[in-house]
Amino acid sequence: MKKTTSFVLATITAFAVLLSACSSSGSDKASTGTGAASSSPASSSDSKSEGKDEITLYTIQSTKPGFQEWLKEAEEKSGVKINWVAAPTDSDTRQQKVSTILSSGDSSVDILEVNDEMATSFKNANWLEPLQDTVLTADVYSQLPKGYMEDMLTSSKGDVIGVPSYSGYLGLWVDQKKLDEVGMTSIENEEDFVKFLKATTKDGQYGYGGSWEKTYVFNEIATFVNLFGGDYFDWSNEGSRKAVQFMYDMANTWKVTPVDQIADKYEQMNQKFIDGKYGMVFMWGTGTDYEQAGRYGKDQIHMINMPQFAKRSIFTDSWSFVLNSSSKNKEAATKFLKYAASVDGELSGWKYFGKYPARADAAANEAVSGDIKEVYTQIQQTSEVRGRPMLPQTMEFISEMGTLFQNYIQDKITLDEFCAKAQEAVERYK
Repeated sequence: MKKTTSFVLATITAFAVLLSACSSSGSDKASTGTGAASSSPASSSDSKSEGKDEITLYTIQSTKPGFQEWLKEAEEKSGVKINWVAAPTDSDTRQQKVSTILSSGDSSVDILEVNDEMATSFKNANWLEPLQDTVLTADVYSQLPKGYMEDMLTSSKGDVIGVPSYSGYLGLWVDQKKLDEVGMTSIENEEDFVKFLKATTKDGQYGYGGSWEKTYVFNEIATFVNLFGGDYFDWSNEGSRKAVQFMYDMANTWKVTPVDQIADKYEQMNQKFIDGKYGMVFMWGTGTDYEQAGRYGKDQIHMINMPQFAKRSIFTDSWSFVLNSSSKNKEAATKFLKYAASVDGELSGWKYFGKYPARADAAANEAVSGDIKEVYTQIQQTSEVRGRPMLPQTMEFISEMGTLFQNYIQDKITLDEFCAKAQEAVERYK
């Protein structure tokens, strides 16, 4: 259903305060900057070279170590001079500023970095330049995760509007010590998953930990829906029903995960996992939090391949570069985007920011190393890689689905009532 530009903007502004909730932990940490206009030393007025292609980038990366090195390499390899503006750290402020820039026809910014929530809200509003004929040509597109590109970065008209800067899986992380304690070597399927859940639930510890706060649980519900072969937009689908029934059983029938985690966001869940309360969790990224806590490794907390229920399926998120339709520097902006979408561009994200390349051929490059590469490669080869199911009124939909799920988990509504109300929400917000 098409929405008017003004309606989209009003919705975005009204619900921006919720945005940090559905963002992945990795995405939220990527948000940097002060919100004030800034420029790198290379982009100060006295250093501009006459006649050189030039753009302004609205970026989340500017306060990260490695930004200046990344910027220098991007300028050298793209042939484009890059002025930059730091995006606000606060997610709701950032969302409002980006929507204002795009909806008002502001041409002062050429390229912007947007997350999945923003891409979903903006991709059908005619604010972003289509890229399939200039940047994301068939040879480039074929190297990117097809499901994610279709779900998150393709408009209702079929236009591809963004260049993903990385892949960050919502993967299954296990505590190897607990796996060893129960005499298991792997979790390959639904049977193994349930076996591990039950075997590791004892003495105040649980087999599974979730972020079930109402604006976070969306990620896990959708993950289980995909694993059971369901459809998040069709709650008459038997796989969709099985998924939420499974989550209910974990909390209420088998009691292998605590009901009180309906208050937990990623921060609380992750700390409990690090402290040994859970055997496994679904979590974003490459394990930075676990490394910092001294809990990362093949003999401790590590990511494993997604188990096969009805199928293997996993979500990835990304921040993507998009081109402002009002830009007056589209030729130069296209040069930058071609670089960003290239193998060199993707490898620079890994080199300077530790972001795993979205391009399969870049990820396969010998410059990308470490044990995370092994499991990411396995996932790419065996799992369906998708973008999260979002609707134009993203946060309204996420919040309502989370509330319905919590009511179901707490026995306030039945499974049939949950599915009926969930379908009503889909129809209301699409």
